[in-house]
Amino acid sequence: MDIRPFEIDIPQDLLDDLDYRLARTRWPDELPGVGWSRGVPAGYLRELAEYWRTRYDWRVHEAAINEHPQFTTVIDGQNVHFLHVRSPEPDAVPLLLLHGWPGAFSDFLDVIGPLSDPRARGAHPSVAFHLVIPSLPGFGFSTPLAGPGMGTARMAAVFAELMERLEYERYGVHGYDTGALVAPELGKAAPDRVVGVHVNALLTFPAGVEGEMDGLSDAERERWTRMLNFNDGYLQCNSKRPQTVAYGLHDSPSGQLAWIVEKFKELTAPEDGLPEDAVDRDRILTDVSLYWLTGTAASAAQVYYEETTANAWPDGDWGEGTDGGADGGADGGADGGADGGAVGAADGGWEPERGTVPTGVLVSAQDVTIRPWAERDHDVVRWTELGRGGHFLAMEEPDLLVDDLRAFYASVR
Repeated sequence: MDIRPFEIDIPQDLLDDLDYRLARTRWPDELPGVGWSRGVPAGYLRELAEYWRTRYDWRVHEAAINEHPQFTTVIDGQNVHFLHVRSPEPDAVPLLLLHGWPGAFSDFLDVIGPLSDPRARGAHPSVAFHLVIPSLPGFGFSTPLAGPGMGTARMAAVFAELMERLEYERYGVHGYDTGALVAPELGKAAPDRVVGVHVNALLTFPAGVEGEMDGLSDAERERWTRMLNFNDGYLQCNSKRPQTVAYGLHDSPSGQLAWIVEKFKELTAPEDGLPEDAVDRDRILTDVSLYWLTGTAASAAQVYYEETTANAWPDGDWGEGTDGGADGGADGGADGGADGGAVGAADGGWEPERGTVPTGVLVSAQDVTIRPWAERDHDVVRWTELGRGGHFLAMEEPDLLVDDLRAFYASVR
């Protein structure tokens, strides 16, 4: 039950080692004229790595994070690191904020002030939140990973215990990406305590039942096609060989940088922009630095392995059920791909369990969330289409996320 104060203090020798390794990166050749189509361009990455080495100042960002109260505790054998920012408003709603991969607790730094102290920013105090912002098990300072089996349901049980230790009887939860899988699991684990579940970057899948493609709108069919055609190489590596991939990422900061910045390029808006067009470059490098300095390339990827081996989600081969498959998604629109994906998911034994806690879904321009499938799996009471923003909404469009969180919890509290 012990909750201990925590402060980040990265040893200087780790920062010196990072400088040394970046300066001595062995850079590969690349084909001319291919741009981003085959991965991160060498010229872009070399410049970004040099910026990381010579201009980015970890100590500045470490100090900024340390301005917020941080703690650690051990739950079910797992060390858990978290920020705990209490609102000055006594009636504030306790809210758990859950990040995804390749994100970190630091994703939410821009929303801490507006959510916890709205009065200081000209908003009504009734929309205030007490914030609990953990590092997911295996990520950041929630290490080492306690062992195999730390999937999203077990993570949810860990966070249910964390909120109980903090003496929050009723609370909300928000998550994106992996956090958007953990958040509904928390609602299932503690439905008497969770007042509402709010998510963005929610993944939805066909369940393999007859007629589930019939009512999809053109926009939903386009989202499913985009999902079928998405380059899921990182997912396949993380879910099937997380330890093998980690040797390169753990040994080369430039490799870790490329692995993460590619996701910022692909998942932020505008789609044809650079990652720093959507998210401040220093914020991206703070995220990458957390993975590098904590050595969590392997442990953070393990949740993918846990989920795919447990059939908690389809294994990514959504088009293998029929000849419709991914080719159908690419060439014939969503019909062939979706039908193939539905059969593939059904053959894989994936059976969604519907949540009962009121759920709010926020959909950015880059999300592939499909409403009928979300409503099949969750008690959706609020649906917001932004039409802009991307995967990392708390960093890309923090004001939009804050507004929707306030509106959703005002309706369900």
